[in-house]
Amino acid sequence: MTHQGTLHAFLGVHPAKKAKHEAPMRSSPPSDPQQKKTGAAGAPLAPQDPALDTHALQSSPDQDRGNRGTPELAQLLAPAWRDLMGDQLSASYFRELEAFLVAEWGGKTPIFPPRDQIFRALNACPIDKVRVVVLGQDPYHGPGQAMGMSFSVAPGVPVPSSLRNIFKELRDDVGCAPPGNGDLSKWAERGVLLLNAVLTVRSGAAASHQKKGWERFTDAVIRTLNRERTGVVYLLWGRHAQAKGALIDRTSNHVLTAAHPSGLSASRGFFGCRHFSAANAWLAKDGQEPIDWQL
Repeated sequence: MTHQGTLHAFLGVHPAKKAKHEAPMRSSPPSDPQQKKTGAAGAPLAPQDPALDTHALQSSPDQDRGNRGTPELAQLLAPAWRDLMGDQLSASYFRELEAFLVAEWGGKTPIFPPRDQIFRALNACPIDKVRVVVLGQDPYHGPGQAMGMSFSVAPGVPVPSSLRNIFKELRDDVGCAPPGNGDLSKWAERGVLLLNAVLTVRSGAAASHQKKGWERFTDAVIRTLNRERTGVVYLLWGRHAQAKGALIDRTSNHVLTAAHPSGLSASRGFFGCRHFSAANAWLAKDGQEPIDWQL
C-alpha cells in the first residue's frame, strides 16, 4: 500500500511558566548538530489539546485494515512533541516507516498497540514534565497487552512477569503496596516517561518491527531530551536499554543500570537494585520533587 501523502504543518504551542520543582530546561543551543531545534524549549503539552483529536484518531475496523481513512503517523503525536521532533517526522526514514506500518495494518495479523496508542508514552508525559525515563525494548505482543508505554498493561489484563517483578522491587525498595492492575499511567502523569525503543509489534511475533525505523526515532527522542532537559534520571534495565543509554548526556543527567526485571534475569541484579529510591534521591539533590511511585 502506498504512503498517504506528506505530513501536515506542525502546530505551534505557546510556552507556559515553569512550575516549581520541575527539572531545569536547557537554554543552550542544541548539542547535536543533526538535531535542529523546531520549537521553544519547554513548550507545554496540553493533555486535552484540541489539535490532538483523540476521538478522530480512533480507528474503525476498516481503518484498522489499512484503508484510506488511515491517519498519517505523525498526526498521532501530540503537537508539542510533534514540533520538537519535526525534523525526524519529515525525514525519509520516517516516511518509509509509515509506509511499512500502513502495509502491516492492511494485513491479516493484528498490530499492537492500537494505532491511537502508539505515541501514548510521549503524549502522556510532556517534555517539560519529564523527570524519570524508563527505557523498554519492544511492546508486548499478546492480544490486549500493549498500551503504548513500556512495561504497562491495561486494567483487566494479567500482569506480565516482568511487571510483577517491578512491583516486588517497588515494595521492597520504597514500601509501595502492590497495585490491583498493571496500568502505569499514573507514573506518566507524574513525570515518568515509559519509552520503548520500538513502538509497534506484530501479534505473536516479538521484535517483528525492529530495524524498521523506530529505533532511529526513539534515539532522536533521547537526543531531544539531552538538548532540552537536565537532571533527568534514566532507569536502564537490561542489555538493550543500556546499549541505547549510550546516547544519554551523563554530564547533566543521572543513569541507573540493572538487570532486566524478566523472570529469567531479575534475580541476577534487578532485585535489590533500589532504583526507585535512588531516582528520588537524585531528584531531591537537584531540587526537584520526588516521584510518588504508589499506583
